[in-house]
Amino acid sequence: MPAKIPTTIITGFLGAGKTTLIRHMLQNAGGKRIALIINEFGDLGVDGEVLKGCGIEGCADDDVMELSNGCICCTVAEDFVPTLEKLLGRETPPDHIVIETSGLALPQPLVRAFAWPEIRSRVTVDGVVTLVDSVALHEGRFAHNEAAVDAQRAADDGLDHETPLSELFDDQLACADMVVLNKTDLLDAAALDALETRLKAELRSGVRMIRAQHGAISPALLLGLGIGAEDDLDARAEHHHHHHDDDEDDAHAHDHHHDHGHDEFETFQVDTGALGDVEAYVARLKSTIAAHDILRLKGFAQVGEKPMRLVIQAVGPRIEHYFDRPLTAAEKGRTRLVVIGETGLKQGDIATALQA
Repeated sequence: MPAKIPTTIITGFLGAGKTTLIRHMLQNAGGKRIALIINEFGDLGVDGEVLKGCGIEGCADDDVMELSNGCICCTVAEDFVPTLEKLLGRETPPDHIVIETSGLALPQPLVRAFAWPEIRSRVTVDGVVTLVDSVALHEGRFAHNEAAVDAQRAADDGLDHETPLSELFDDQLACADMVVLNKTDLLDAAALDALETRLKAELRSGVRMIRAQHGAISPALLLGLGIGAEDDLDARAEHHHHHHDDDEDDAHAHDHHHDHGHDEFETFQVDTGALGDVEAYVARLKSTIAAHDILRLKGFAQVGEKPMRLVIQAVGPRIEHYFDRPLTAAEKGRTRLVVIGETGLKQGDIATALQA
């Protein structure tokens, strides 16, 4: 019987740096064939687009598969397992599979899915990696912008659990085989030591903790842990169980989900032409975000006549931008941004500011 394909699950809240970590992993994969399953929320698959066609050797478009029909732990049967079967059915299957969860997914049900008869003999959970925003946690928050996480939650119509962020974080830690403290360059040594001491008290024995800056961790540390987490579920006990029973009325689940306040958030897209001065535009983004209390902003742009695509991502006032790959014909001369905020955003004013 062929060896099981190892799968790494990467979880962590919005803004922790999951996509950046995965990009670094792909850039340093050393020829290993890695397939990605990205659990996007909503219809605007920006995280998947950041990784699709990224120009990294060994990362083809069909190696990135997106699940945008809801929280991955809520759609295991109808969405996740068929996607995994599609990957496993390839003539040349991947060497390793990496799953990036939205951060709202409870990791335990996802690990449990690897015991399903359709896939249990062909894949194994190599390890669960939980990414932590060190600065946010040091300041007493679970994410850099918790309101943006709530906006993400509200935008996901497939989410059928309403677990508070504190409990989601507990479950992410309980399931972790490795905890990555990201953004450590923004804290001093004493703060990092205190944070590590605090987290170690909550982790299972033997869970490894790694410090990172900009998600730069060698794939040799992330991949090949050989844990087999699906056979170790008792040690990863969920602190809280908020999923609806399988036989619960779907309409009730849908209504219950919307009681959380979907109407409190809105998302829209702004399209404009190529950018001129990047730093000047980033300064404009910062002022627009502050003036309109924008929670999340992400997208792509062409800069002048440069052939490379500029990726732009912002969580609150924190903005990241970098060139990732050559522009496609459809992207040339364009800037496309997705804006997320609380209901009542002055979309016209924001669009005018971003299009100027």
